[in-house]
Amino acid sequence: MRRTAALLGLPLLMIVAGCAPAGSDPAVDAPGTDPRQDAFVQRATEVADAWRPPPAWKSGYVPLQDPTVLVGDPRFTGETKIAFSNGWYRDQIELPTAKPADSTIRFPDGTLTVPLVPAATAYGQLDQGDPPPCDGRPKAPTEPKLPGGGPTIEPGPDGPVSSNAQTACVPLTVTAVKLGTAPVRTSRGEAQVPAWLFTVEELAVPVARLAVAPQAVTAPPEPAPPADPAPKGLVSAQDVQSVDGTELTWRLGVGSCDTGITPLVQERDNVVVVGGSVITATGVCNAMLKLEPVTARLKAPLGDRPVLDALTGAPLRLASS
Repeated sequence: MRRTAALLGLPLLMIVAGCAPAGSDPAVDAPGTDPRQDAFVQRATEVADAWRPPPAWKSGYVPLQDPTVLVGDPRFTGETKIAFSNGWYRDQIELPTAKPADSTIRFPDGTLTVPLVPAATAYGQLDQGDPPPCDGRPKAPTEPKLPGGGPTIEPGPDGPVSSNAQTACVPLTVTAVKLGTAPVRTSRGEAQVPAWLFTVEELAVPVARLAVAPQAVTAPPEPAPPADPAPKGLVSAQDVQSVDGTELTWRLGVGSCDTGITPLVQERDNVVVVGGSVITATGVCNAMLKLEPVTARLKAPLGDRPVLDALTGAPLRLASS
């Protein structure tokens, strides 16, 4: 069992979405109105100009999300979400070990034939181990009594409260598997990729594990960040949360006491560079990193353009559910 806890020749555009709700049109601001915005424009320009993807970016298979994919709404409970996030599974079937025939990835701009791994191999990658025992979740109810043998205290406002009660640690039960496809964000846009679809008793939809053999997968290129340190007040993008036409949502890594969180975007016809600005707290604050979702509306649908982080230059991956 497994797992534990992304216009040459066109003017540069900066979109400031501020605190606008998802789906609203962001305001467009010109350089010179805010030092942090000006710093972002300069930084994003350097990142976009330095973007030099390898040939495989347009001809091979470069996935930009996790190889475990949910094909629809799983209708998670608290327990099943924890199990999925940590890769806790148990199989109730005989998993095929035979290597399947080569199959096809279908991109918006064409196809690519790739070798696949057996279902048993895919399950071994999916399954990250057994859940730990859960303190505070006894196998059978107990009846706590008052000191001196008094009456039983039933659970309720007057009953004792366990200090170590927690969500049950339960695995997901795999009851069937078949070869199919799953939608995956790649360097060539959203593709239909061969995947082993595992039926899970506790979920409403199958869990897909991409079946493409490792030798056919190309890793994203190493980022080329600008030489200068990141300007004060700018924060990096951690991942892309969703892409819906022209609406792009990503997560910023901010301090838990930061305020004035503002998404920033520079859009070109071959890349989109994102980041954000914050007002850093001056008083005492912890050093905890908080992932803050922000949304902006692009001038055109994202399509196959990579989303790059303005601070590191790295192409961003689509976040897992």
